Amino acid sequence: MDGTVFIHTNEKQLVGAIVSAHSMRRNSRRPADFDVRIIECKDYPFLQAHEGQAFLRDGTTRIWKNDDLQSFTPLRFVPPALMGFKGRAVVTDPDVFAVGDVHELLTRDMHGKAILCRERPGFKHYASSVMLLDCARLEHWRCEEQFEELFAMRRDYTDWISLRGEDPATIGLLEPEWNDFDVMTPRTRMLHTTKRRTQPWKTGLPVDFTPSARHLDRSLGGRLRRAARSLKGKRRPGAVYEPHPVPAVEEFFFQLLAECLDLGLVSEALLRDHMARDHIRHDAFERVAQVRRRAAA
Repeated sequence: MDGTVFIHTNEKQLVGAIVSAHSMRRNSRRPADFDVRIIECKDYPFLQAHEGQAFLRDGTTRIWKNDDLQSFTPLRFVPPALMGFKGRAVVTDPDVFAVGDVHELLTRDMHGKAILCRERPGFKHYASSVMLLDCARLEHWRCEEQFEELFAMRRDYTDWISLRGEDPATIGLLEPEWNDFDVMTPRTRMLHTTKRRTQPWKTGLPVDFTPSARHLDRSLGGRLRRAARSLKGKRRPGAVYEPHPVPAVEEFFFQLLAECLDLGLVSEALLRDHMARDHIRHDAFERVAQVRRRAAA
């Protein structure tokens, strides 16, 4: 085997993770030469143990909620240990879908770097949502210990996720097309539906994520309203997921989902269950049917 692709997820994004795993195998010329594994929050009790506790993020305190849309992000740091600190791993979020061949990424020359990833446009940090890892060089990645440090106020979540604590000399840059943010071009290798508000399988559902600090209203009134909602366990009223601005992105996802249904990777019962829990848009079967009709035309 040339390595393993790890897709980390929670219950809310499980269907996306299954579709992502299918895309990795489907669009590779050598799918037998690597493994694909989905790792889930439910299998890591240290995440659940901190429910409702304050942690350090963006220099201030936030409340850890396991039902947040992106509660899986700490699991980005688990794969080297799962690999026994040997070999190579690709780590992706559950909203990343292979358009190109992930085997090309797993086997590329890393030029002695421990991590390959892309930079975040407009930010002074790295995007850890898609990474190629040389696991032997990442023995210091101890996910549970580092997660605990967030609650001891010794580690900032944003610094951790942005790889600011890593030696910059050990990080190399991927081309943007290996983590293309909400666009599909002829160069796209990995499509990342990174704008949570427009994830195409959630259109019309109530928003169920906590915005990052740069999107928060920092006025006194805004802080008071957030505090009141947080105490009551409520989200901002009236917020819903919006349609993806690029129709081809939505079409691509539902094409993959239709294939997952046909192959038995996703059952109708599972999809209906996730629709009932507002994890998947309620017209998902209609969108799948539309994709199938266009493919048959």
